[in-house]
Amino acid sequence: MINSSANIGGDPKPPISILIADDDEVLAGMLREYFEAEGCKVTLAVNGADALGKVASNNYDLLVLDVMMPVMNGIDALKELRASSSLPVIMLTARGDDLDRILGLELGADDYVSKPCNPRELFARIRAVLRRTQPSSDQPITALEIGDIYADPTTRGVSLNLTSGNRNISLTQTEFDLLYLFLASSNQIVSRSEMSMKILGKPLSQWDRSIDVHVSNLRKKLGLHTDGQERIRTLRGSGYMYQTENSE
Repeated sequence: MINSSANIGGDPKPPISILIADDDEVLAGMLREYFEAEGCKVTLAVNGADALGKVASNNYDLLVLDVMMPVMNGIDALKELRASSSLPVIMLTARGDDLDRILGLELGADDYVSKPCNPRELFARIRAVLRRTQPSSDQPITALEIGDIYADPTTRGVSLNLTSGNRNISLTQTEFDLLYLFLASSNQIVSRSEMSMKILGKPLSQWDRSIDVHVSNLRKKLGLHTDGQERIRTLRGSGYMYQTENSE
């Protein structure tokens, strides 16, 4: 059994606080039992509105959000949440429902797991997301300034130094990690398989378009270089590359 309070990041920490929003009482109860056995603190919500209310009045490390719920579904709840919060979110989607899966990622979900889900698989995804927010003490944390963009992993803040002035960019957990990887490898090709392992913590599967959706979201938020060129180039069959301005 993993002692979660000590495992994420290496040093002893308070228990991971997880909010599970799902109207399936049996599944929610099973997940709570498994996560609590791993040392987590778990709160349940029965729909999207209930989850938003709990997020507004409590501090959680991560939200597990089902798509299909009464009163307010997970998609609407995620849309409202992302207007004011970058809380990490893992969506629970019906197996094979690519539309909900892609829509959730486009709205800012960090990852998804298909239902019916294995508690161990879901917990592994949770650990992968949280490990990125709590780097181990022996890993250097360095702010990066590449061209007109500045990214600070200690605050997860991102700003663009434009001719019109500085503009702060609000990114989700996954978007920030993706940007940081691009900046650290600027003008170099980063493969989709490398991004999947480093950012999502899972091998790239044949039909998984998660990385592509996250890249698309990041592009929209960053915008173009002042010369009109894309910041993130698609290299078909190879991956992606963050291209600095005026580079060939």
